[in-house]
Amino acid sequence: MEQNENWYVYIIRCRDEKLYVGIAKDVEQRVALHNKGLACRFTQYRYPVLLLYRELHLSKSLARKREIEVKGFSRKKKFELIGKGSSV
Repeated sequence: MEQNENWYVYIIRCRDEKLYVGIAKDVEQRVALHNKGLACRFTQYRYPVLLLYRELHLSKSLARKREIEVKGFSRKKKFELIGKGSSV
């Protein structure tokens, strides 16, 4: 079981102003990969990216559930979350 495994939901802004929501154990390392074009297809040609938000979860499954929820938010609601949340 994956107890006490810290995972984060994070939001980054790409150079074309699009937002990307993902999960990672090490957000700084993951953002570095995004900035090298190595993290995922979505950000492969949209770097550099800027980390705007991160949110701690105690397991990968909880982080994944929250990621899915946040990905369903409108752009406005994502920025509201960024504005009142655990920003960087």
